Amino acid sequence: MRRVSMVTRDELVAATAHRYRGSSRVERSRILTEFAATTGYHRKHAMRLLRCEKREASAKSRPGRRRYGDRVRAALIVLWEAGDRICGKRLKPLLPILVSAMERHGHLALEADVRAALLQMSAATVDRVLQDVRREAKGRARRRSSVSTGIRRSVPVRTFSDWNDPAPGFCEADLVLHCGPVASGSFMQTLVLTDVATGWTECAPLLVREQTVLSEVLTALRHVMPFPLLGFDTDNDTVFMNETVRDYCAAHGIVLTRCRPYRKNDQAFVEQKNGAIVRHMVGYRRYEGLEAAAVLARLYASVRLFVNVFQPSFKLAEKDREGARVRKRYHAPATPYQRLLADARTNDETRSALETLCADLDPVRLLRDIRTAQQQLVAISDRGPSEPLGRDGSKVDAPTLEQFLTGLRTAWEGGDVRPTARPKVVAKRGRRRPDPLVQVTKELRAWFDAEPWRTGRELLNKLQAEHAGAYPDALLRTLQRRLKTWRREVAVSLVIGPTGLNMPAFPAAELV
Repeated sequence: MRRVSMVTRDELVAATAHRYRGSSRVERSRILTEFAATTGYHRKHAMRLLRCEKREASAKSRPGRRRYGDRVRAALIVLWEAGDRICGKRLKPLLPILVSAMERHGHLALEADVRAALLQMSAATVDRVLQDVRREAKGRARRRSSVSTGIRRSVPVRTFSDWNDPAPGFCEADLVLHCGPVASGSFMQTLVLTDVATGWTECAPLLVREQTVLSEVLTALRHVMPFPLLGFDTDNDTVFMNETVRDYCAAHGIVLTRCRPYRKNDQAFVEQKNGAIVRHMVGYRRYEGLEAAAVLARLYASVRLFVNVFQPSFKLAEKDREGARVRKRYHAPATPYQRLLADARTNDETRSALETLCADLDPVRLLRDIRTAQQQLVAISDRGPSEPLGRDGSKVDAPTLEQFLTGLRTAWEGGDVRPTARPKVVAKRGRRRPDPLVQVTKELRAWFDAEPWRTGRELLNKLQAEHAGAYPDALLRTLQRRLKTWRREVAVSLVIGPTGLNMPAFPAAELV
């Protein structure tokens, strides 16, 4: 059985004594039995405790406790400094050696009683005596936990199963990093808001990772969303878990919740949009600077309308588990715009505004603007430092609507048409140093053509005999790579020939 602490026992006495004194004989016997079993007290001792009106304080100073005066403390501080401020457990065995050495060299003169007290002092007492000195020497106490720890504890946790069909306006939020392969330095991030009820998604670029900027961007998104922001569910990132965001949500009547740490499925709605929308549209390149932020903002202005109005998505209706097998049933595919109109909790004013907004939307024009912005992002990310681009990405010309529509008929032939999905073209590194064999390349090729079985060492020895002292042994590997290229050329010419494959062609009908 686990022992109960003394503090807990005192609390039990205070909570049980009044009820014990006011109960009948049979009830007191039962209370006494439970109290003795919980605290581990003897039954007679428990009876005395519960009868008393007030228990005397048990924590009393021990009589005859050794006290060390100011002289001992001053000498200990000198020895602690001379020992390079080590801890009490290390200073305790060092004290006899240090005292003797300092007295021998005339650095310390201790009285007999002070010397005896220092040598008798335990390691724990040394730490207690030096506690205030250490605190002043170190300056400000080191904070053991981050500021967001207290904020995080005050924010309630909401899991995937806790939504229970919320009204439009309760959103999950997350940040998507655009750092490329290296997460160092300053780079762009995308704030993603996904409505749980309808799947409506809003994206906005963040130039820097800072809670004040996050609040300003969140305000801008609230102005363009077709419904008021009622809930803000985030992960445990410090950019969300801070006083600025907490006070912002409290001031605007937004319910702030968070997911469990390291449980991404708690935010399944926004995590799915991170890949289906942000990564699908923006890719995995690195974006940084004001220029990229402006282009990314223009891209998201077209993406929000194209995705929310013209991109149907699935929504999970129910999930059943039978052992290891999971069966999922989904609602019919619908766009967030359609779900918002079909929701009975959407007011007439919102429906009218949405219908007016979406009546004149052209999906082809939106897609053309998306492709143009993607090309501009790729040009900004992939250009070299010596290739400046205009402030607004004007180096990439947008096609006319007729040209873009014509290209849609044959776009499938070129594979993936998204510029952000194509890998960055890596230029092959050329020769950095001059060719050391440029003067004798023709001569070496003639020797190779005459005797192609010769090794690189044999050709280098022959070259050194012809040109004494001009070509050292360090050129052996260079010559071997040159021979490898020539042998590959000879092998290809022997198999394929100068005009094609040196084999008769089979009729197409005979191929199986």
